[in-house]
Amino acid sequence: MDSKQLLTIVERYCRKIDSKDDEIKVTRVASQKTMFVEQSGDSGRAITLSECKVDGVTYWAGYSSRSQTVYLSQAA
Repeated sequence: MDSKQLLTIVERYCRKIDSKDDEIKVTRVASQKTMFVEQSGDSGRAITLSECKVDGVTYWAGYSSRSQTVYLSQAA
């Protein structure tokens, strides 16, 4: 997933617009996180979150291809 697609998904989520991509889930994580460890059984996978700005608010978002999930954290 490229940064433009990620930003589009974050914008739709933050603006509460229904997503046409039902395959992609959005999961909120704790605020001010720039990394997230996705647990899968006994192992984990680090997801690096990138900065996204939506309507003047800064978010950090990252995509996991394993679970097809976008992880979203609001910046301070």
